[in-house]
Amino acid sequence: MLVRLLSLFALVLFVSAEAHAAKRVDLDYHVRFLPDEDQAEVQLILEKGEAVRSLEFNLGADGYYSDFVADGEWLQASPERGAWRPAEGKARLSYRVRISHPRDNGRYDARMTSDWALFRGDDLVPPARLDQVDGVKLVSRITFELPEGWKSIETGWPRVGKNRFRVDNRERLFDRPTGWMLAGKLGTRRAKLGETDVTIAAPVGEGVRRMDILTMLTFVWPQVQNVFPRDPAKLLIVGAGDPMWRGGLSGPNSLYMHADRPIVSENGTSSLVHELVHVFSRIKDSDRSDWITEGLAEYYAIELVRRAGGMSEDRYQAVREHLTKWSRKVDSLRTERSTGPITARAVLLLQELDKEIRQRSKGRHSLDDVSRGLMRMDTVSTDAFIEMTETLLGGGSKVLDTRLLR
Repeated sequence: MLVRLLSLFALVLFVSAEAHAAKRVDLDYHVRFLPDEDQAEVQLILEKGEAVRSLEFNLGADGYYSDFVADGEWLQASPERGAWRPAEGKARLSYRVRISHPRDNGRYDARMTSDWALFRGDDLVPPARLDQVDGVKLVSRITFELPEGWKSIETGWPRVGKNRFRVDNRERLFDRPTGWMLAGKLGTRRAKLGETDVTIAAPVGEGVRRMDILTMLTFVWPQVQNVFPRDPAKLLIVGAGDPMWRGGLSGPNSLYMHADRPIVSENGTSSLVHELVHVFSRIKDSDRSDWITEGLAEYYAIELVRRAGGMSEDRYQAVREHLTKWSRKVDSLRTERSTGPITARAVLLLQELDKEIRQRSKGRHSLDDVSRGLMRMDTVSTDAFIEMTETLLGGGSKVLDTRLLR
C-alpha cells in the first residue's frame, strides 16, 4: 500500500512538473548591427504567439524606431505608441532602431562607428506593457549577429553561448535586455569579486584605463558589499573617449565611464564608486527627492574610499571644506534633478546625520542601516526617508529638522 501511495505521489509530482514546464514560452531577441546605416535590426521571436495577447510599446518622440513588420497585427495610432498582437504559433516582430544618440552639447550617450557600438539595451527594445495568458512564463534570451571584423559583444547579463545571453529581470514581467552593452573590436579585463563576475570593456584605442578601474573596484568591493549586501551575478563596466558624454552613467548590472574621467577626482570623490553605489543600491526617489539618490551615491563615493583606507583624516576634512564652499548658496535640497551644489549640500547633511545616529545609538547603528532599509523600497520620498530614520532613532532627528528639506 505504501509503495502504491509513493508511486502515486511521484506521478502527481511528475505531472505537476510537466504542466509547469509546459507554461514556459521562449522569447528570443535577435539583433543584427548595420554600422553603415547607424542602425540595428531587431527581431522579437515568440515560440508560441498565442501565449501573449499584446505588447504595447512606448516608442518615444524621437523617431528612433522604424520599419515594423509583424506576424499578427501591428497597430500604431501615433509615432509614440505601437502595439503588437502576435499570430498563433511561432511569431515575429521585426523593426529597425537607430543606435547613436547625440546630446545637445554635441556629445553622445550612445554611438556606433565602423568598429564598435556602445549603447544601452533599453534602447534596443523599447519599454512595453505585456498582456499575456495567465500562467505563462516567458524565458528570454538575446543573440547578437556581429559585422565582419567585430570580435565580441559584452552585456551585463549571463552569457549562455557565443554572442548569446540570458535575460531574467525578476522585477519586471516583461524581460527587456536593459543595461549598458558594447560590441566590436574590444579590449577587456575580467575578475571575480565576491560572487560577481566583473568585466571592464572598451573599444581598442579609446584610452580607457581598464586595470586602474579594476584595481579601484578590488579595493572598495568589500566596503560596498558591507553596506549594500548584494551579489549580482555579473557587472559590466564600459567606456570610450570623445565624442562620448564626459561623465558616468549607471544602468542595470552595468555602468559607463568616459575614458578621461579620473578614478578619483581632485576634489577627493570618485565618479566610479558613485556609479557603483547606484548599481548596488538601486534606490529610486520620488516627490522632488533626487537629493537622496544622488546624495547617498556621493556620500558613499567618499565614505567607502575612506573606510577602505584610501583617504586620510586630513584629506577627508579637506573634502568637507570643498563641499561646504561649493554648496554655500543652497537653501533647499528639494528638486526633481539634483545639481552639483545640491548634491554637495546633501552629502554634508548625510555626514551629520550619520554622526547623530551613531551618537544616539551609542554606536549600534549608522546611516548604513537607513540605506539598507531604503534598498527594500520601490521609491523613496523625503518624508519616507525622515520616517525611516526617526523610527531607527526612536524619536525626532535634529539634523533632519531643517528648512533644506521643506
